[in-house]
Amino acid sequence: MAFTPETTFKSYKPEQGAAYAQARTGYNTDLYQYIVDNHTSTGGGLDTVLDVGTGPGIAARGLAPHFAHVIGIDASEGMISTARSIGGVSSTSEPIRYEVSGAEELGSNLTPPIPDSGVDLITAATAAHWFDMSGFWPRAAQVLKPGGTVAIWTMTALYIHPSTPNHAAIQEALDRFRYEDLKSYHAPGNLITRGLYVDLPLPWTIEQPVPEFDQSTFIRKEWRKDRFDSEPDPIGRGLQTVNLDQFEKRFGTSSAVTRWREAHPDAVGTENEVVRKLRREIERLLHEAGVEKGKEEITGGVESVLLIVKKKA
Repeated sequence: MAFTPETTFKSYKPEQGAAYAQARTGYNTDLYQYIVDNHTSTGGGLDTVLDVGTGPGIAARGLAPHFAHVIGIDASEGMISTARSIGGVSSTSEPIRYEVSGAEELGSNLTPPIPDSGVDLITAATAAHWFDMSGFWPRAAQVLKPGGTVAIWTMTALYIHPSTPNHAAIQEALDRFRYEDLKSYHAPGNLITRGLYVDLPLPWTIEQPVPEFDQSTFIRKEWRKDRFDSEPDPIGRGLQTVNLDQFEKRFGTSSAVTRWREAHPDAVGTENEVVRKLRREIERLLHEAGVEKGKEEITGGVESVLLIVKKKA
């Protein structure tokens, strides 16, 4: 599959970055601890972490207490503007460095550039599906220290838990929203997340494999909604109950919705806007099930995956 460059988030303005940061919750500290423990268990150091596609810096700040130097890069000036306004410090109280740089550059365009063999851990939180992985992996091999780690994770779309009144009908409304209303606005990256990164190119599957990475130590860890015996999901944070204001803000930050809004500017902020129409339908279905007005909430979760790739020592 030919790579299609991501342009939606890259063109975000600072106010869009701020809205994204407000609507997107962070990840559980257990996720960061799991990654750090895995990284150090094979000799990985805790000097420098590079968070790629950092957006407003959610994962960079989450990992910051573990590393002496923290760098967050993103191709979007609007996202980096937001990340800088929020800030954050490392384990040595050094300010997090936020810079505009793409996943295929990994800081080669910066002054000073990110040095070869200068990074202990590279992370990409719900972002790698927008990368040109055939460019990312060779550059990652260049900047990682021997024995360094790449940790990549993502989550699927929301599913409605049976504890929500009228949950089956609400799930059907969500599915129509995704697969009918937004069908024309999904980019290839959206489809890669739907499959929990099964189709994400890895160092040994790209056209020109990158031999510096060790396929034998590759880890793929999933958290599935039908695996009730598995440990709590630190990426999606398990089941969550949200009111419909929170729901609408969160869904409003998705790339497909952003593209829909760009195509229908006159509908933005009206009752004809695509997320607002979904909200009204969910309200109707909750009221139909006896939920009082003003008390509308839904409970749901996501499925998640974490990929860990090691550079050979």
